[in-house]
Amino acid sequence: MDALRHVRLMADYNRWMNQRLYATTAGLDTQVLRADRGAFFGSILGTLNHLAVTDSLWLRRFQSAFDWDRLREADDWLPRPTTLRDTLADTLPELQALRARLDALTVAWSEELIFNDLDRVIGYRNMAGELFQRQVGPLLSHWFNHQTHHRGQVTTLLFQAGVDVGVTDLIAMPGFDPFTAVADDDDSDIPPMPASLMPPA
Repeated sequence: MDALRHVRLMADYNRWMNQRLYATTAGLDTQVLRADRGAFFGSILGTLNHLAVTDSLWLRRFQSAFDWDRLREADDWLPRPTTLRDTLADTLPELQALRARLDALTVAWSEELIFNDLDRVIGYRNMAGELFQRQVGPLLSHWFNHQTHHRGQVTTLLFQAGVDVGVTDLIAMPGFDPFTAVADDDDSDIPPMPASLMPPA
């Protein structure tokens, strides 16, 4: 599997898991959602808000770096958090609506990316104002890993509240196909293999 297909797979997995997480969480009352359970972001709702905050931050960072149509079109509604603990929504239904938009944007943008985009270098500042320069590909890996990390925290908090989210494995996602050959994928945007790596004739 090439790197671009991996990015798209992770975008799909991210959306699938968020849909399952919110469907499971929807049955809980507000008191349970807001209860401080000793997690880094306190509550179930606080952790879900943090995920929406960081996803918004990363999408804004990518948006400011290059002229990707999908990200530019989201400028009027994409949140602009100022801290990692911002509350983007006070209720679960509001946050779920935002979550769905963020995930749809992520999937659509991943489908717009071409192979060479992953090697692009962007400059951005973290919340402390420190400047960084990183390639898009590794940043996407970091971003998806961050999402998985905090969803894991949420599933633990839910389990403590008596709710089992069920199987969260990537290979359990409907439509997951680990056997599709790379040759069957669209390789029109993949640069040719360097001559030094070509097999002998």
